[in-house]
Amino acid sequence: MAEASRAGRRDEIAEAKRAIILRAARTIFEEDGVDAANIRAIATAAGYTPGALYAYFPSKEHIYAALLGESLERLSAEVAAVTVLDDPAARFRAAGLAFFDFYDGNPRDLDLGFYLFRGGIRPHGLGAELDAGLNAAMLSGLAPMVSATIELGATEERARVITADVLAHLSGLLLLAHTKRLALLGGTTDARRMMLEYLDLRIDALHAGRG
Repeated sequence: MAEASRAGRRDEIAEAKRAIILRAARTIFEEDGVDAANIRAIATAAGYTPGALYAYFPSKEHIYAALLGESLERLSAEVAAVTVLDDPAARFRAAGLAFFDFYDGNPRDLDLGFYLFRGGIRPHGLGAELDAGLNAAMLSGLAPMVSATIELGATEERARVITADVLAHLSGLLLLAHTKRLALLGGTTDARRMMLEYLDLRIDALHAGRG
């Protein structure tokens, strides 16, 4: 029992240190960008030596992947709540709004997801293994919308296209909303209402067999 208690305590300490490193890393990524950030800067911000960080993460890419992975876990948990809805149209709408609300309330997570921490809009990757894991996590979060779209009459291939289109639409709306650009076009500046209207248009098209 004593050994188990000591092991549990060691795990708690390790998890606490890991959390400190991730908080520091998020700050460094926001300030310097992914490419310019380095282990030494992250270690200094966390109050550790670079060697101490390597005991938890083998590279800055692994640190970034851990941050993004935790973000996607929280997103998936929010979206998973819609699976209790029996009506596929209601599930489709709720899944889209869950995605929108998550990133609207956590805009830095949207930056994180698109690797935009001072890095500009361009393709990024963290390596084949890390990318594969993160892509799987994102697809898991999108699964409730894909399944609802199929139940509304779309083929699996078409459902994936529609889901990608919804993701693109909400990303654009959030970008315009958080950069205060919606007002330039006049009319409503309620991005969430605009997102809901778009989701209803997609549902109407699916009901009409137009996808």
